Amino acid sequence: MDEIVKHINDTNASYRDPSAGDAKNTDLFLDNDQYALFEGMGDQITVKYSKSNLAQAILFIASILPRKYDNSSIHKHVNYTRTFVEEQLDMLDGFFKIDGQPVESITQKWNVRINVPKKNGEIDNRFYFNGLLQDFEFLDENSNVRKSKFTIRNYLAGSYSDLHIKKDTDGTFSVWVTNAIHPVDDGKEKGLEELKEIPNSSSILPRQIIYYGAPGTGKSHAIKVDTKGAHVVRTTFHPDSDYSTFVGAYKPTTKPTYVRDSTGRVVEERGEKVVEDRIVYEFVPQAFLQAYVDAWRYYAKAGSEEPEKQYLVIEEINRGNCAQIFGDLFQLLDRNDEGYSEYPITADKDMEKYLSDAFHDIAIPNESDLGELFDDPFIAQKIGLGQVLVLPPNLYVWATMNTSDQSLFPIDSAFKRRWDWKYIPISQAVDENTKQPMGWSIHVGGKDYDWWSFLQAINEKIGGLTNSQDKKLGYFFCKAKDRKIDADTLVGKVFFFLWNEVLKDFEQEQDFLKDSDGGYLSFDQFYRVNEQGKTEIQEDKVVQLLENLGVEGSDSPENIKPIDGQDASNESDQSILDKYIDFWNKFQESYEDSGEYKGLFSNPKGQRQNWMDIGGLNRSYHICLSVTYRTNKLRMQVYFRQDRDKIALEKYIDNLDHVSDAMGQEVTTGAGSKFTYLQLFKEFDMDNDNWDDAFRWYHEECVKFKHLADEIDPK
Repeated sequence: MDEIVKHINDTNASYRDPSAGDAKNTDLFLDNDQYALFEGMGDQITVKYSKSNLAQAILFIASILPRKYDNSSIHKHVNYTRTFVEEQLDMLDGFFKIDGQPVESITQKWNVRINVPKKNGEIDNRFYFNGLLQDFEFLDENSNVRKSKFTIRNYLAGSYSDLHIKKDTDGTFSVWVTNAIHPVDDGKEKGLEELKEIPNSSSILPRQIIYYGAPGTGKSHAIKVDTKGAHVVRTTFHPDSDYSTFVGAYKPTTKPTYVRDSTGRVVEERGEKVVEDRIVYEFVPQAFLQAYVDAWRYYAKAGSEEPEKQYLVIEEINRGNCAQIFGDLFQLLDRNDEGYSEYPITADKDMEKYLSDAFHDIAIPNESDLGELFDDPFIAQKIGLGQVLVLPPNLYVWATMNTSDQSLFPIDSAFKRRWDWKYIPISQAVDENTKQPMGWSIHVGGKDYDWWSFLQAINEKIGGLTNSQDKKLGYFFCKAKDRKIDADTLVGKVFFFLWNEVLKDFEQEQDFLKDSDGGYLSFDQFYRVNEQGKTEIQEDKVVQLLENLGVEGSDSPENIKPIDGQDASNESDQSILDKYIDFWNKFQESYEDSGEYKGLFSNPKGQRQNWMDIGGLNRSYHICLSVTYRTNKLRMQVYFRQDRDKIALEKYIDNLDHVSDAMGQEVTTGAGSKFTYLQLFKEFDMDNDNWDDAFRWYHEECVKFKHLADEIDPK
């Protein structure tokens, strides 16, 4: 047997809205005698779909609409519309892509399920596949990016479709759909009940997870990205945190109250009732209960569909005493396979009263299913009345932990095992928009040093001293302003941490701390009091430490010199240097009258002798302008870093003739040690030619290249 044909009845057919979540109707039942084709293939098989076949299948379904779909997860009447057809075909376009490129065929993993043990100890001898859902994105008719989930069941019409599965020579299985003109029910699916899908582990979001790592690695940022657009309640633990500040408690609050006289009547003045604020005690919910109630609200609202996710994010979880803060909520963190708390806990009377009021407009759905799951037919009512607490499957509790703070309140093993753990390593940060390294730099002593190079060097020293990862520094240990970290921030935050948390326990006479006078740097040497009595950074000492560590110069524009031209640093005549300063000052003054240039570029600040970086492309590569006095040239260069911008550069190199045509003159290429560049020139005599003409040329060429970048390398 190398091919089977499964006739599809309503149990295996489904309709999914494009925005539907992980609903239960995602199992695919086959006949038990068809298992022979898959025997010996393990717990998972790889199937292959044809885009053209599934397009035909969805068009057939459209031809037999309207239809009413009735199964365990959804009861929906679907009418034929043009939008239905176009949307389904758009979804196929989105699903059949590999690395962003359209393909005719694509593969998916299916989980093989047969003889599965039930909770009651019996064996489920049905043969079926699950794990059929797969996330993907597609462009709708308005070119908006939308997310959806693919399942083969969306392309099966109950009583009409036959599903063909053929074993290929490479061990994969080709899957395709054919349809009959008249419906037939072969009766082979009667009595089959839907099972909750066991998704591929790669697509399961852990309901409790702790992001941990060294300080500044971006743990909070990672959670922010992963929960973007979702419902989030955020709190931070600290040594004074306790159960009442995490869950809730009675607190004094002010409440407007009518003033009454001794007989109990409301006092009136000038025909109006007198109101005053009085102190009353009310139960005030904190982060946990806020997230808990909202999660059940979204759960109830969803009905049989996938509920919206609610996140409870706990920052710095180990800075508080978790046993004291969680109390009996600790039991709720044990989740069953369906995502509910395995063990409900009884609420105290104060919490019960609050929850009963909060749930007054929430009807917990699926009462019978919950009753069966918890072996308590009244569990849904108890939850709604606030008598017991059960975490719903759409409530996610995520936390962060600095490994350097793990000694504050150690987390015991019983608590740890109820969480998944995700290590966030120290790494070079990537810009979310450009997908390129952020390129932060340290600006000190008139020069920029590469921040990532510093981190690598200092972390190597920290690791050598402490034999630990805990005290190392992550990329976001301190904040940069406009991608630069100034000397004050470096010394006040980074160096202070080094001396206070790392070097205090070790011999201070380390090679990387050597000073130019033969001694060793101490923290106080980074500061001095100037003539005005103000404390300032001794930048030469900072530079000394950076040089000792071998920190590389940054690829910041301020450190890049025009590659082919004559650098003004070689010009000994001060009058020429002054001329450059005057030239760039007037260039900045020309900004207001620069037309389209002003709408595309910001006015650059400062200049680097005979050249200026204007950036302006909203990409990792950027434009530099230069002028040389002795060679009488204006130049515009576009710099691409060789280890970062290779793909973007290739787009321009492959279209170099078009680039030259668009710029109106020949564009040449060149390379330095770290950069490759495109450039073009214009003859210009600083003494005799009109500077306004030079500024106008700069403006026009920059505008041309900005439009060219949008064409060749669109964002």
